[in-house]
Amino acid sequence: MPRTQPTALIADDEDLPREELRRMLASAWPALEVVAECEHGPAAVEAITEHAPDVAFLDIRMPGSSGLDVARAAAGRCHVVFTTAHDNHAIAAFEAGAVDYLLKPIAVERLAQAVARVQERLSAKAAAPDLGSLVEQITARLRGGGASADPPRLRWVSANVGDTIKLFGIDEVLFFQSDEKYTRVVTERDEAHVRKPLKEIADGLDPEVFWQVHRGTIVRASEITRAVRDELGRFTLHLKRHKETLAVSQAWAWRFKPM
Repeated sequence: MPRTQPTALIADDEDLPREELRRMLASAWPALEVVAECEHGPAAVEAITEHAPDVAFLDIRMPGSSGLDVARAAAGRCHVVFTTAHDNHAIAAFEAGAVDYLLKPIAVERLAQAVARVQERLSAKAAAPDLGSLVEQITARLRGGGASADPPRLRWVSANVGDTIKLFGIDEVLFFQSDEKYTRVVTERDEAHVRKPLKEIADGLDPEVFWQVHRGTIVRASEITRAVRDELGRFTLHLKRHKETLAVSQAWAWRFKPM
């Protein structure tokens, strides 16, 4: 049967803002069903693919993969309301065609306005906008220093190997890969495992230098020599200085669309 109840996704890396927005939405839009709550970008993209929500409430600033990455990957599949603590680029988001934005801490009146705008678009069966150009505008503003400073970037990665501590300069690393409770760090001639989850490592990486291509894989973009697509449309990455190939999940296939 066709779905009649409107649905939503909430993505924010902090628990309290997610819980507060869910509580406020329950009051402002009782008919809305929150089908997924995510704490980082890859999970949000996967949830959009799985649940096809009508609207996604996306925090612009999330470690590793932001709400901007999610909006780009969603590619017009749902309406978007950005949540942000920085009004300078939030205003630009609204003027450029996003459904709306919510400035943290979220005010009841502003949420009501955003809900009304989303409801109007859903009632009119308006197509969800493709936010590609908008994402580029906001990304440029963030690079320009309009928002708060980025977290400190990683310069070294240290790993215990028996009685030895290996030290890798970040410029040596080709890719990071989740491996159960550890993260595998791979360079051209060596590798090791660190006792730090990939999500925490991602917080200290420059997203322009290291690309998330899978929930469990982050690769140095300049090391990718080609992306090969199979008959099912899935990409596999080949690297310049390592024989291992890396799978790309559907959530991050947008990175390899022809220009």
